[in-house]
Amino acid sequence: MTSSDKPENASDTTATPAEHTGVAARDWATAAADPQYRAAVVDLLGALAYGELAAFERLAEDAKLAPTLADKAELAKMASAEFHHFERLRDRLAEIGEEPTRAMEPFVGAYDGFHKQTAPSDWLEGLVKAYVGDSIASDFYREVAARLDSDSRDLVLAVLDDTGHGGFAVEKVRAAIDADPRVGGRLALWARRLMGEALSQSQRVVADRDALSTMLVGGVADGFDLAEVGKMFSRITEAHTKRMAALGLAA
Repeated sequence: MTSSDKPENASDTTATPAEHTGVAARDWATAAADPQYRAAVVDLLGALAYGELAAFERLAEDAKLAPTLADKAELAKMASAEFHHFERLRDRLAEIGEEPTRAMEPFVGAYDGFHKQTAPSDWLEGLVKAYVGDSIASDFYREVAARLDSDSRDLVLAVLDDTGHGGFAVEKVRAAIDADPRVGGRLALWARRLMGEALSQSQRVVADRDALSTMLVGGVADGFDLAEVGKMFSRITEAHTKRMAALGLAA
Protein backbone atom coordinates (compact mmCIF):
# COMPACT_ATOMS: atom_id res chain seq x y z
CA MET A 1 0.00 0.00 0.00
CA THR A 2 2.60 2.47 0.97
CA SER A 3 5.25 3.21 -1.54
CA SER A 4 7.15 6.44 -1.01
CA ASP A 5 8.61 6.43 -4.49
CA LYS A 6 8.67 9.76 -6.24
CA PRO A 7 9.92 10.81 -9.65
CA GLU A 8 13.35 12.34 -9.43
CA ASN A 9 12.07 15.80 -10.35
CA ALA A 10 9.12 15.72 -7.95
CA SER A 11 9.20 18.04 -4.99
CA ASP A 12 8.23 16.77 -1.55
CA THR A 13 4.44 16.93 -1.30
CA THR A 14 4.40 17.16 2.45
CA ALA A 15 3.96 20.63 3.87
CA THR A 16 6.25 20.02 6.83
CA PRO A 17 6.32 23.03 9.15
CA ALA A 18 9.66 24.81 9.40
CA GLU A 19 9.32 24.64 13.17
CA HIS A 20 7.06 22.16 14.92
CA THR A 21 4.56 23.63 17.35
CA GLY A 22 1.69 22.30 19.46
CA VAL A 23 1.31 18.53 19.46
CA ALA A 24 3.92 18.21 16.71
CA ALA A 25 6.53 19.57 19.16
CA ARG A 26 5.70 16.95 21.82
CA ASP A 27 6.71 13.35 22.24
CA TRP A 28 4.24 10.47 22.39
CA ALA A 29 4.16 10.21 26.18
CA THR A 30 3.05 13.83 26.48
CA ALA A 31 0.70 13.98 23.51
CA ALA A 32 -1.05 10.69 24.32
CA ALA A 33 -2.40 12.15 27.55
CA ASP A 34 -5.24 13.42 25.33
CA PRO A 35 -7.43 10.31 24.81
CA GLN A 36 -8.85 11.63 21.53
CA TYR A 37 -5.40 12.20 20.12
CA ARG A 38 -4.31 8.75 21.27
CA ALA A 39 -7.33 7.18 19.54
CA ALA A 40 -6.53 9.04 16.31
CA VAL A 41 -2.92 7.83 16.29
CA VAL A 42 -3.95 4.25 17.06
CA ASP A 43 -6.34 4.44 14.09
CA LEU A 44 -3.60 5.84 11.90
CA LEU A 45 -1.10 3.16 12.88
CA GLY A 46 -3.74 0.47 12.46
CA ALA A 47 -4.59 1.71 8.98
CA LEU A 48 -0.94 1.84 7.99
CA ALA A 49 -0.21 -1.59 9.44
CA TYR A 50 -2.98 -3.28 7.51
CA GLY A 51 -2.02 -1.32 4.41
CA GLU A 52 1.52 -2.66 4.63
CA LEU A 53 0.30 -6.21 5.21
CA ALA A 54 -2.05 -5.95 2.23
CA ALA A 55 0.77 -4.51 0.10
CA PHE A 56 2.98 -7.46 1.03
CA GLU A 57 0.28 -9.91 0.00
CA ARG A 58 -0.44 -8.07 -3.24
CA LEU A 59 3.18 -7.79 -4.33
CA ALA A 60 3.75 -11.48 -3.62
CA GLU A 61 0.71 -12.25 -5.78
CA ASP A 62 1.79 -9.84 -8.54
CA ALA A 63 5.17 -11.57 -8.69
CA LYS A 64 3.37 -14.48 -10.37
CA LEU A 65 2.75 -12.19 -13.36
CA ALA A 66 6.43 -11.31 -13.75
CA PRO A 67 7.80 -12.17 -17.20
CA THR A 68 11.31 -13.13 -15.95
CA LEU A 69 12.89 -14.63 -12.87
CA ALA A 70 14.78 -11.39 -12.28
CA ASP A 71 11.51 -9.44 -12.27
CA LYS A 72 9.94 -11.98 -9.92
CA ALA A 73 12.87 -11.62 -7.52
CA GLU A 74 12.59 -7.82 -7.62
CA LEU A 75 8.94 -7.91 -6.57
CA ALA A 76 9.72 -10.46 -3.87
CA LYS A 77 12.28 -8.03 -2.47
CA MET A 78 9.70 -5.23 -2.45
CA ALA A 79 7.19 -7.49 -0.72
CA SER A 80 9.76 -8.30 1.94
CA ALA A 81 10.31 -4.59 2.60
CA GLU A 82 6.57 -4.03 3.00
CA PHE A 83 6.35 -6.87 5.52
CA HIS A 84 9.21 -5.39 7.51
CA HIS A 85 7.29 -2.10 7.66
CA PHE A 86 4.22 -3.99 8.86
CA GLU A 87 6.26 -5.58 11.64
CA ARG A 88 7.47 -2.18 12.86
CA LEU A 89 3.92 -0.84 13.03
CA ARG A 90 2.60 -3.99 14.68
CA ASP A 91 5.36 -3.85 17.29
CA ARG A 92 4.70 -0.16 17.96
CA LEU A 93 1.01 -0.78 18.56
CA ALA A 94 1.88 -3.52 21.04
CA GLU A 95 4.46 -1.26 22.68
CA ILE A 96 1.86 1.42 23.44
CA GLY A 97 -0.54 -1.14 24.86
CA GLU A 98 -2.80 -1.72 21.85
CA GLU A 99 -3.71 -5.09 20.36
CA PRO A 100 -2.49 -4.87 16.74
CA THR A 101 -5.22 -7.01 15.20
CA ARG A 102 -7.93 -4.96 16.88
CA ALA A 103 -6.32 -1.73 15.66
CA MET A 104 -6.16 -3.02 12.07
CA GLU A 105 -9.60 -4.60 11.88
CA PRO A 106 -11.61 -1.42 11.08
CA PHE A 107 -9.58 -0.88 7.90
CA VAL A 108 -9.70 -4.37 6.42
CA GLY A 109 -12.86 -3.72 4.40
CA ALA A 110 -11.63 -0.49 2.83
CA TYR A 111 -8.22 -1.86 1.84
CA ASP A 112 -9.56 -5.17 0.61
CA GLY A 113 -12.25 -3.33 -1.33
CA PHE A 114 -9.67 -1.10 -2.98
CA HIS A 115 -7.48 -4.03 -4.00
CA LYS A 116 -10.48 -5.97 -5.27
CA GLN A 117 -11.58 -3.02 -7.41
CA THR A 118 -8.06 -2.44 -8.74
CA ALA A 119 -6.74 -5.96 -9.32
CA PRO A 120 -4.21 -5.67 -12.19
CA SER A 121 -4.88 -7.73 -15.30
CA ASP A 122 -1.22 -7.97 -16.25
CA TRP A 123 2.35 -7.27 -15.18
CA LEU A 124 2.42 -3.64 -16.35
CA GLU A 125 -0.81 -2.71 -14.58
CA GLY A 126 0.65 -4.19 -11.40
CA LEU A 127 3.75 -2.02 -11.72
CA VAL A 128 1.69 1.13 -12.33
CA LYS A 129 -0.44 0.33 -9.30
CA ALA A 130 2.61 -0.16 -7.09
CA TYR A 131 4.22 3.08 -8.29
CA VAL A 132 1.26 5.42 -8.78
CA GLY A 133 -1.62 4.00 -6.79
CA ASP A 134 0.18 3.25 -3.56
CA SER A 135 2.04 6.56 -3.66
CA ILE A 136 -1.21 8.53 -3.48
CA ALA A 137 -1.93 7.00 -0.07
CA SER A 138 1.67 7.58 1.00
CA ASP A 139 1.43 11.27 0.13
CA PHE A 140 -1.71 11.56 2.25
CA TYR A 141 -0.07 9.89 5.25
CA ARG A 142 2.98 12.16 4.95
CA GLU A 143 0.72 15.19 5.13
CA VAL A 144 -0.84 13.85 8.31
CA ALA A 145 2.53 12.83 9.77
CA ALA A 146 3.75 16.42 9.75
CA ARG A 147 1.17 17.16 12.46
CA LEU A 148 1.86 14.18 14.73
CA ASP A 149 3.94 13.97 17.88
CA SER A 150 7.65 13.46 17.22
CA ASP A 151 7.73 9.71 17.99
CA SER A 152 4.70 8.88 15.85
CA ARG A 153 5.89 11.18 13.06
CA ASP A 154 9.30 9.52 12.89
CA LEU A 155 7.75 6.05 12.74
CA VAL A 156 5.21 6.92 10.04
CA LEU A 157 7.84 8.56 7.83
CA ALA A 158 10.17 5.59 8.31
CA VAL A 159 7.59 3.04 7.17
CA LEU A 160 6.77 5.18 4.15
CA ASP A 161 10.42 5.04 3.13
CA ASP A 162 11.40 3.93 -0.35
CA THR A 163 10.96 0.19 -1.03
CA GLY A 164 12.42 0.39 -4.52
CA HIS A 165 9.22 0.55 -6.57
CA GLY A 166 10.07 3.79 -8.34
CA GLY A 167 13.10 3.25 -10.52
CA PHE A 168 12.17 -0.34 -11.31
CA ALA A 169 8.59 0.53 -12.34
CA VAL A 170 9.64 3.54 -14.43
CA GLU A 171 12.25 1.52 -16.31
CA LYS A 172 9.89 -1.36 -17.11
CA VAL A 173 6.87 0.77 -18.05
CA ARG A 174 8.86 3.15 -20.25
CA ALA A 175 10.48 0.21 -22.02
CA ALA A 176 7.07 -1.33 -22.69
CA ILE A 177 5.73 1.96 -24.11
CA ASP A 178 8.81 2.34 -26.32
CA ALA A 179 8.21 -1.15 -27.66
CA ASP A 180 4.48 -0.54 -28.22
CA PRO A 181 3.23 3.06 -27.86
CA ARG A 182 -0.37 1.84 -27.71
CA VAL A 183 0.37 0.51 -24.22
CA GLY A 184 0.65 4.09 -22.97
CA GLY A 185 -3.00 4.94 -23.54
CA ARG A 186 -4.25 1.86 -21.71
CA LEU A 187 -1.96 2.42 -18.75
CA ALA A 188 -2.88 6.12 -18.54
CA LEU A 189 -6.55 5.20 -18.20
CA TRP A 190 -5.63 2.60 -15.58
CA ALA A 191 -3.65 5.15 -13.55
CA ARG A 192 -6.58 7.60 -13.61
CA ARG A 193 -8.83 4.88 -12.27
CA LEU A 194 -6.32 4.16 -9.50
CA MET A 195 -6.28 7.84 -8.56
CA GLY A 196 -10.05 7.97 -8.24
CA GLU A 197 -10.33 4.74 -6.26
CA ALA A 198 -7.50 5.64 -3.89
CA LEU A 199 -8.95 9.06 -3.05
CA SER A 200 -12.43 7.59 -2.63
CA GLN A 201 -11.26 4.90 -0.24
CA SER A 202 -9.13 7.34 1.76
CA GLN A 203 -12.06 9.69 2.22
CA ARG A 204 -14.29 6.79 3.25
CA VAL A 205 -11.83 5.59 5.89
CA VAL A 206 -11.48 9.05 7.40
CA ALA A 207 -15.22 9.64 7.39
CA ASP A 208 -15.85 6.36 9.21
CA ARG A 209 -13.36 7.05 12.01
CA ASP A 210 -14.34 9.97 14.21
CA ALA A 211 -10.95 10.39 15.86
CA LEU A 212 -9.13 10.53 12.54
CA SER A 213 -11.56 12.95 10.94
CA THR A 214 -11.47 15.21 13.99
CA MET A 215 -7.68 15.29 13.91
CA LEU A 216 -7.61 16.14 10.22
CA VAL A 217 -9.87 19.16 10.56
CA GLY A 218 -8.06 20.56 13.55
CA GLY A 219 -10.19 19.30 16.41
CA VAL A 220 -7.20 17.53 17.95
CA ALA A 221 -3.47 17.94 17.33
CA ASP A 222 -2.50 20.56 14.74
CA GLY A 223 -5.01 19.57 12.07
CA PHE A 224 -5.85 21.13 8.74
CA ASP A 225 -8.38 23.89 8.35
CA LEU A 226 -10.69 23.63 5.34
CA ALA A 227 -8.46 25.80 3.16
CA GLU A 228 -5.45 23.66 3.99
CA VAL A 229 -7.36 20.48 3.12
CA GLY A 230 -7.82 21.87 -0.39
CA LYS A 231 -4.13 22.71 -0.63
CA MET A 232 -3.23 19.25 0.61
CA PHE A 233 -5.20 17.52 -2.13
CA SER A 234 -3.72 19.92 -4.69
CA ARG A 235 -0.24 18.84 -3.62
CA ILE A 236 -1.22 15.17 -3.83
CA THR A 237 -2.66 15.69 -7.32
CA GLU A 238 0.48 17.55 -8.43
CA ALA A 239 2.68 14.70 -7.24
CA HIS A 240 0.47 12.23 -9.10
CA THR A 241 0.88 14.24 -12.30
CA LYS A 242 4.67 14.18 -11.91
CA ARG A 243 4.68 10.43 -11.37
CA MET A 244 2.60 9.95 -14.49
CA ALA A 245 5.09 12.04 -16.44
CA ALA A 246 7.98 9.97 -15.08
CA LEU A 247 6.25 6.87 -16.45
CA GLY A 248 5.69 8.56 -19.81
CA LEU A 249 1.93 8.68 -19.31
CA ALA A 250 -0.59 11.51 -19.63
CA ALA A 251 -2.22 12.47 -16.34
